Amino acid sequence: MNRRGLLLVISSPSGVGKTSIVKQLLSLDSQLTMSVSVTTRPQRAGEVDGRDYHFIDETTFQTRLEAGAFIEHAKVYENYYGTPRQFAFDQLEKGLDVVFDIDWQGTQQLAQVARQDLVSIFVLPPSLVELEKRLRSRGLDA
Repeated sequence: MNRRGLLLVISSPSGVGKTSIVKQLLSLDSQLTMSVSVTTRPQRAGEVDGRDYHFIDETTFQTRLEAGAFIEHAKVYENYYGTPRQFAFDQLEKGLDVVFDIDWQGTQQLAQVARQDLVSIFVLPPSLVELEKRLRSRGLDA
């Protein structure tokens, strides 16, 4: 019997540690694959195109959006983010689980189109004081 994969969403506010959780899950499960989002935001130091995000310009993003290329998308802090539809569904058909590091807006959109395939986990920070400390120490956001 062939198993269909799952869409596993790990979401949280920025700075809570979802990326660390996702990396740990990927290291523990060979049947788990990462969904790499497309974004219009500038590439940060140390990020690799195709590994961390697929970096594209806004015009290309809008063209792909209009063509239905994203299973979910959102505009966050003046930048667009989206998950390639074809990749996600191809992985499910292969029986692979796909892990997503997306925000709550994206999770809601996934639930609308793939509820039967979706498992969603929302991670909270230990405290608001700790969250502020983490965000300030990262120095990545205004």
